[in-house]
Amino acid sequence: MQADVVIIGAGPAGLLLGHKLRRAGIDAIIIERQSREHVLGRIRAGVLEQVTVDLVEEIGLGARLKQEGLAHHGFYLADGERLIHIDMQGLTGKSVVVYGQTEITRDLMDAAPERGLEIVFEASEVALHDIETNKPFVTYLKDGVEARVDARFIAGCDGFHGPSRRAMPQSVGVGYERVYPFGWLGILADVAPCSDELIYANHDRGFALASMRSHTRSRYYIQVPTDETIEHWPDDRLWDELAIRLGPEVAERLTRGPAIEKSIAPLRSFVFEPMRHHSLFLAGDAAHIVPPTGAKGLNLASSDVAYLAAALIQWFEDGKSDGIDNYSQTALKRVWKAERFSWSLTSLMHRFPDAGAFGRRMQVAELDYIAESRAAQTAIAENYVGLPL
Repeated sequence: MQADVVIIGAGPAGLLLGHKLRRAGIDAIIIERQSREHVLGRIRAGVLEQVTVDLVEEIGLGARLKQEGLAHHGFYLADGERLIHIDMQGLTGKSVVVYGQTEITRDLMDAAPERGLEIVFEASEVALHDIETNKPFVTYLKDGVEARVDARFIAGCDGFHGPSRRAMPQSVGVGYERVYPFGWLGILADVAPCSDELIYANHDRGFALASMRSHTRSRYYIQVPTDETIEHWPDDRLWDELAIRLGPEVAERLTRGPAIEKSIAPLRSFVFEPMRHHSLFLAGDAAHIVPPTGAKGLNLASSDVAYLAAALIQWFEDGKSDGIDNYSQTALKRVWKAERFSWSLTSLMHRFPDAGAFGRRMQVAELDYIAESRAAQTAIAENYVGLPL
């Protein structure tokens, strides 16, 4: 087979890029190692910056997002006793939209056939070849038969564990990483949210987050040690802990229910530089990971796609290489700023084992300052709604 661009990975980054390229008349094919059902079964965050909303609307797939997405104009920081409101709309004139990543993925997948965007699911042993030439190609196994796709460019949108980043020669790439000494234990339940806006809580017992997917489906998280297991957290114990960490005011509004899904996710910050090597480009989690604090993962993938799609369209339509030559540098400027915000909010709202009493007092002082400072609240709001492209 042949294509202008081979995209590795059918997550939101790969699907968004595929749709952008097809809309511009560029032939793209997506190779995904998992099944369609597995990809759609991934439970991920769903706080969307305007850059992500705009990207979905630009490719003509924003109807359901507009109808079902929940506009959020602010959020809360909590310290177990009080709620500090960050008025994003009032401070920046911007807001975010809550719409599950799974729903975006479904919208993009459902529209792919009619738009001529081919997706190969359950492709095993995916390998990238000749990326340092103008004629790279990808091989994989499908139903036990080897297939090959020749292309001009390859876009690695296959996540942290995919083959794309590993195809980069060690001599040209550098990875920067911070692994946090805790994870998030999450519960998804069909109960009404306890708040109309997200609540990030810092408590003596650890971090908690109250979030939602709709008016009738809630998503909650608590900080747990990295060696914790789900079996130690039956539903009742988890609800009790949430009530304590979110504080008495929120606990009164907490509706309990059986878990639809429960999982533990480790937290890390990671950036790989550069995001391009000759004919291979990296986008999304293949190039960077952020802790979920601040909801930057999907939104960073979207900004990568915005930069990369524009660069590739410019190259195919006008033969100009400015965009692709500057892609890595341009994308990384926004990546590092988002990494800084996610790291900063994670450091503020979580309990670190080695921080001690002094570290805890610094967190309390910082939250006091934020509560009293419009400038501090504005800085947080600007980063939360998303820095401009």
